Amino acid sequence: MLFGLLIVSLVLARRFLVPKTFGEAGHYRAAAVQAEASRETKYAGREACASCHEDQAKALTGGHHRSLACEVCHGPAAAHVAAPMENRPPAPRERGYCQLCHGYDPSRPTGFPQVDEMLHNPRRPCFACHNPHAPDTPREPEECGACHGQIARATAVSPHALLSCTTCHTTQRQHKTAPQLSRPSKPSSRAFCGRCHSREAESSKEIPRVDMAEHGERYVCWQCHYPHFPELK
Repeated sequence: MLFGLLIVSLVLARRFLVPKTFGEAGHYRAAAVQAEASRETKYAGREACASCHEDQAKALTGGHHRSLACEVCHGPAAAHVAAPMENRPPAPRERGYCQLCHGYDPSRPTGFPQVDEMLHNPRRPCFACHNPHAPDTPREPEECGACHGQIARATAVSPHALLSCTTCHTTQRQHKTAPQLSRPSKPSSRAFCGRCHSREAESSKEIPRVDMAEHGERYVCWQCHYPHFPELK
């Protein structure tokens, strides 16, 4: 009886749930191609935008937003291309729109430009300082926390709070304007941390000390201790 019910269920499912054209041209719904082709075209593509907006397209191609299509920010533009004066695409000007990508979020990649909306030029629209098509910063960031927000927040409440980032990292000036082309260095030896944390170090007595010859064996210190919040384990 159970086997019979299973067979009946499969037959009914095949008849009422599986699309009629499924399997006609492989393991998919053959009518899907026609269904997608019949949908209304809403997007025009970057090339259509560039044919009229040459200056903006040139700036976009050479800026940090070069991987974005125009319609990511301005919405579907097919209607605008067909009738430019009758259909004007939106141009977001409120701060909240840019925060969708650039608001601080710890899940975003380290180094991705992020800002704290409450502290970073509050109430001023983003385009007052940044050209959205080539959003270079009007001046070099003074603090590393402008991009490394998560690390800055962790360090601020850690025993390393009074250390500047450049104490442990050598950073070229280019890193502030082109972070992907110039990466900061990080300590590669145990001796670096030992300058403060070895028993022989000439540092404050309150700083935790270890025997560098025995503690941690051959491992580099940051393989066991998170340097931006070096709690003991």
